[in-house]
Amino acid sequence: MFEDYSFFALAIAIAAFLFARKARNEVKVLQARLDTYEAPSLALPPLLPMTTEASTAATTRKTSAEFTADIPTAEQAPSIQPGTPPQLPQAAVAETAAGPGFEERIGTRWVVWVGGLTLALGGFFMVRYSIEAGLLGPGVRVLLGSLFALALLVAGEWSRRNENMSAIAPLPIANIPAILTAAGTAVAFATVYAAYALYDFLVPATAFILLGCVALATMAAALLHGPALAGLGIAAAFVTPVLVSSERPDFWALYLYLAVVTAAAFGLARIRLWRWLAMTTIVFAVLWILPGLDEGLKYVGPLSFHVLAGFLLASLLVVCGFLYGPPAEDGKIEPISSTSLSAFLLGGTLVVLCSFHSDTSMVTFGLLVAGTLFVAWYAQAATAAVAAAAGFVAIVFLAWAVRGNPDMLVLTGPLPGLGPTPIESSVSLHLVTAAIFAIGFGVMGFLAQRRSISAIIPVIWAGAAVFTPLALLIALYARIAHLDQSIPFAIAAVLVAAGFAAATETLGKRDTRPGLAISTALFATGTLGALALALTFALEKGWLTIALSLMAWGTAWISMIRPIPFLRWLAAILAAIVVARMAWEPRVVGDLAGSMPIFNWLLWGYGVPALSFWGASILLRRRGDDAPLRMVESAAILFTVLLAFLEIRHFIHGGEIYRQSFGLVEVGLQVCVALAMAIGLERLRIRTRSIVHNVGALWLTLYAGLATIGGLLLWENPLFDPGGVGGLVFNDLLLGYAMPAVLALLLSYAVAGRRAAAYANTIAGFALVLALAYVSLQVRRFYHGPILSRGITGDAEQYTYSLAWLAFGVVLLGIGVMFNSQRARLASAVVIALTILKAFVIDMSVLTGVYRALSFMCLGLVLVAIGWLYQRILFSRRMAPPAPMPEA
Repeated sequence: MFEDYSFFALAIAIAAFLFARKARNEVKVLQARLDTYEAPSLALPPLLPMTTEASTAATTRKTSAEFTADIPTAEQAPSIQPGTPPQLPQAAVAETAAGPGFEERIGTRWVVWVGGLTLALGGFFMVRYSIEAGLLGPGVRVLLGSLFALALLVAGEWSRRNENMSAIAPLPIANIPAILTAAGTAVAFATVYAAYALYDFLVPATAFILLGCVALATMAAALLHGPALAGLGIAAAFVTPVLVSSERPDFWALYLYLAVVTAAAFGLARIRLWRWLAMTTIVFAVLWILPGLDEGLKYVGPLSFHVLAGFLLASLLVVCGFLYGPPAEDGKIEPISSTSLSAFLLGGTLVVLCSFHSDTSMVTFGLLVAGTLFVAWYAQAATAAVAAAAGFVAIVFLAWAVRGNPDMLVLTGPLPGLGPTPIESSVSLHLVTAAIFAIGFGVMGFLAQRRSISAIIPVIWAGAAVFTPLALLIALYARIAHLDQSIPFAIAAVLVAAGFAAATETLGKRDTRPGLAISTALFATGTLGALALALTFALEKGWLTIALSLMAWGTAWISMIRPIPFLRWLAAILAAIVVARMAWEPRVVGDLAGSMPIFNWLLWGYGVPALSFWGASILLRRRGDDAPLRMVESAAILFTVLLAFLEIRHFIHGGEIYRQSFGLVEVGLQVCVALAMAIGLERLRIRTRSIVHNVGALWLTLYAGLATIGGLLLWENPLFDPGGVGGLVFNDLLLGYAMPAVLALLLSYAVAGRRAAAYANTIAGFALVLALAYVSLQVRRFYHGPILSRGITGDAEQYTYSLAWLAFGVVLLGIGVMFNSQRARLASAVVIALTILKAFVIDMSVLTGVYRALSFMCLGLVLVAIGWLYQRILFSRRMAPPAPMPEA
């Protein structure tokens, strides 16, 4: 079968010969150049100081870029005196400075890569050929493979030492000694695995040890041969347990081996400052947690050892600025440092969850969290791990609460007999652990506020200090109190609030430092959050909603005393929470709202929040108009409108606010409320210049207009509704048409001169339509009784319509004359015009006899009287005095 590869082997050999010859010539040129620069008469400029990474890895070879940078260019090198070796051609110098060309890449790099791969494949193919041809026995094959691997390793070491003695630096990207060593380690790895998997020469324990030794030796060789060999070694080391299987896996042996591998990899990454190697090791170490999670309770001991060992090694060797870790920059978070601790915290969290919060896993998790706080306290580069620790603590305890109360995921209260009792040992352990976590995060978060020159460090500590105690309090309350009323938990929440308040007060008195304002705001937020939890734990029914709204008012008041910007946002957030709560259950307390009009739970559930939000908006406005203020103002308007609308529905429908029906009175009252609030907001916006008040007034007016057209004039019009309208005078028509007409007229005067004339005139037109509808429907009520949708319109009723419209127009004219209102006079003109139109279109064709005559007679008299009024009073013209008679 090797005939298929003969052509490719020959081609590779020829290409290798040609490129090697070319490389030999280039090496001669480079040697001549080095001899020139090393001449005694040539004074080279001093080299720049090495960076931290370069100084730490002083034993390593320089990269090609560093090597080129250390050689002065043609302009930097001094001229060579007579007697010194001749200078290189300028073209050669320019070519070297410009970087390797295509030919150089092939001759110095690709050939080396392909050669190393060919050597490794050659060893594999030789073993395969011996198997297929039956030339050698299994033992001899393994022996020959071992000898071939040893030969490659010896060749790699010999070439490395030979290059060191020749004083010619190799190309790190195509280092021949490194390639030979990598090929040797690959062959050694394959030989040991074949001896175990193919020929059963080795038992699993021996194969495991040998493969691990090969992998560790490969990583050790990376100290001399560079990162490529380190990558091969780390991959082989972590893959070895997958290749060696056993019917009875020993997880203690596995994790002891992985601890050794992790220590070697972290040590190598620390010595050479290879970030990629540290991250690769972390990823492999965390992935090896997964096999033991299937039976978490069975292997909780080895798993706990694995995460603790990895965390300890990462703390010692990876975290910058801590013990043996790399140097760190003060006040800066280093991603690898924080990620390494967070990764093993994640592993500890998985162990706790999969072992169902066993005591061993909880103790291990507690040690991991404590270690994170300790390391981050002394190494600011790992501060981000504090936030991760706070999040994992919350996940662990909330999962414990849900596991103990699965019913709370779907119900609002516990099921009888479901869930553990508070006296279980697990509960006791979690209580103690939670108390330690809360105190630890809180105290250290407060003390860390003056330990950094960076703003992000104290902010992360403060956020963790506030978040962790609150999350723990919620989880314990859900697990132990079953989301029921609990005075002890309310007292605990008050104590937490007192601690946060003391921290806020202390930080508020300190001198300004980076991040202090945000940290103070976070502790103030924690104070209010703890108070909200206290109210939640202590109160029932809808009192929580009331408490949250009052907290918004209190937050606004605190923002006046302590002008922390976040407090304004907190008030807005609380308002948003209350709005979301009401959207979920508008009745506040469900079916317990009561049937008493006005004085029911709607009044408390909507009235108190509305009052609180109005008070908070007044306080917030004193320090400016911003987004939080507008959110609170919007909530105030919304709750005021909802209070009125829901109280109307509650009153009309006997407490059933979800009834799928409306009526004339309900729509009329809603229109009245909308118009009344629009009038109030129009007045208020003149003083506040608030865009929320402005938009609110427009929306309420728009709603009133749509409700008037769609509800009062169409769907709920008593002419089309078989229901009755009530008494002769005091009836539904008064609430549905007369009152909205008056309020619309008042609104038109409120916006006159402050908004567009068309806007005010449109509102006045709606007022006129409503008033005319009321007059007409009241006439029909006089003739047809409470039910206006039945009966025939007779001559007397038709004549009464004309007479009522005419009287209404006259009244409007009188008001216009008395108060000198042009708008009233124009409205009168419109009504009179409609009356004239009715007389000539309807009365002339429908009325008969005396009613027709009386209709036109009355209309004519009124029109003449109106003309006289306009001529004599409104637009009177004085006659010019007569000219004097001439004297005789």
